[in-house]
Amino acid sequence: MIPRPSSVHLDQETFAVDPETELSAWLRGAISVPLPRSDRGFRLAIDQDQDHDGYVLSTAPAGIEIVGGSEAGVFHGAQTLRQLFEDGRLPRARIVDAPRFRWRGVMLDVARHFMPVADVLRFIDLAAYHKLNVLHLHLTDDQGWRFEVPGWPRLTSVGAWRGSTMRGARVHARYDGQPHGGFYAADDLRRIVAYAAERFVTVVPEVDMPGHMQAAVAAYPELGNGFAGGVRESWGISTHVLNVTARALDFCRDVLTHVCSIFPSELIGIGGDECPVDEWASLERPGEVQAWFTGLMAEHLASLGRRVYGWDELLTRGAPTDAVIAAWRGPSPTIAAARAGFTVVSCPDISCYLDYRQSDDPGEPTPVGTLLTLDDVYAFEPIPPGLTASEAARVIGAQVNVWTEHMESARRVDYMTYPRLCAFAEVVWGTRDPASFRARLEHHLTRLAAMGVNFRPLDGPRPADARPGAPGNPRDRDDRLAELHEMTADLRAAGL
Repeated sequence: MIPRPSSVHLDQETFAVDPETELSAWLRGAISVPLPRSDRGFRLAIDQDQDHDGYVLSTAPAGIEIVGGSEAGVFHGAQTLRQLFEDGRLPRARIVDAPRFRWRGVMLDVARHFMPVADVLRFIDLAAYHKLNVLHLHLTDDQGWRFEVPGWPRLTSVGAWRGSTMRGARVHARYDGQPHGGFYAADDLRRIVAYAAERFVTVVPEVDMPGHMQAAVAAYPELGNGFAGGVRESWGISTHVLNVTARALDFCRDVLTHVCSIFPSELIGIGGDECPVDEWASLERPGEVQAWFTGLMAEHLASLGRRVYGWDELLTRGAPTDAVIAAWRGPSPTIAAARAGFTVVSCPDISCYLDYRQSDDPGEPTPVGTLLTLDDVYAFEPIPPGLTASEAARVIGAQVNVWTEHMESARRVDYMTYPRLCAFAEVVWGTRDPASFRARLEHHLTRLAAMGVNFRPLDGPRPADARPGAPGNPRDRDDRLAELHEMTADLRAAGL
């Protein structure tokens, strides 16, 4: 089973499940778990004295029972039951299980490459099957704005479309010459939220601001600082950021108000990363503009009963005290944020960025970033050494990030995500067993194959997964660590 349960007692004996029973039909097709339910020896129940996300699963010919600490716990037990149920049979079993972390997340970038609703729902299904419970949905970036906002129609008529897309890493400056775009209507997003909620997955939306806003500025040039170009076609960081006029501030408030009307998540992502100050040079103290801006947006979210989720640059650029920080620039920001009293989600790029290459095999599609193998992900520890017990308690979990610059289809997302997400799921669920993981994974991959997942084979890439016309740019780990040290100089300068 993946992730590995906390405590497992299995007998060699298995027993058949009558194919005509409601249980068998449910196991074949159902994901959601309606409660309460008790039918033909199949019992689902809640015991609030258990861990909220935990469960106890018992199987025997006389009856099958899942008792969870909540409906979410029952659901997680049901996923384990799905894995146990094979060829119409179940083993006698008693499993007592609960997760280590309450934030077990995956970020999906739909801004660089738009993903249709059906593919997002499938992505949620697979994440929930692995007992992940947060989908961080990256909805906007320089390369595309992906949802409608009332009163701002050009965000989707203009900002959702770019004229061309890079083929490979940006150092090669190759483009495909094909327009790319797409966006979600409000009802599309509501469908995603509802579908995820049925699977006990919280969708945390992100609208990156005030940087990574070139698509919005292309749609409404008055929000920018004199830029009159289009949606960004190249990867990397744009210097074209929002201005801080009343019009721009009202725009951001309108966007966040609309987002809050759709997404019930307490946390709302406002990004805050990689925001150059070049276009603010004429302003007084340009280095302080972002902190002031972030404070205004935090106040607006607070008025709506929400709070900020943002990248770790906010630690020196105005993070409100109740913000949750996504620590991505290597391991040090997790330590800095926890020591500064912030709630933290650990997602260092060198361990959690699933766009990074999986091997040095020349057949890997568009190999970028540092090497991040399956074993590297499995070895990831969300709580870095050196934190006190109270500081470590502020690290509520971790997430992997699926940036889609080089993932133009759901099939490509599958390849880059699985089986590394299987390893990550076991890390955040908390019961690692390296000695058995590879054998369990090999069997688990047969389940993913049956689900139609285009996972990367353990012995290397298939010829069909290569992208010969989209060359990569592999990075050396020591070189990247040195770069991260430079990038986090702001934390050290601030005494963090």
